[in-house]
Amino acid sequence: MDTKLKWSRRSALKSALVLAGAACAGALTAERAGAQAKASKEAMKYQDKPNGDQKCSACLQFEPPASCKVVDGKISPDGYCIAWVKKA
Repeated sequence: MDTKLKWSRRSALKSALVLAGAACAGALTAERAGAQAKASKEAMKYQDKPNGDQKCSACLQFEPPASCKVVDGKISPDGYCIAWVKKA
């Protein structure tokens, strides 16, 4: 009896599509796992008032009008936290 595998064009195409789908699913899962959650206001010692001339609107992490790349939730442009980094 012949034990060689015989691949038809159709079975090869199906296998390629399944592998491509698995690769895409794996990439999406890895991307989601790599995304970092924002820290709480308490963890970043956020306050609604500036610390001298250090305030959210002058920080590299600030995303107008009232968001931050690091701190979760709505923030004040005049606020401050320990993640403050001066804009270049």
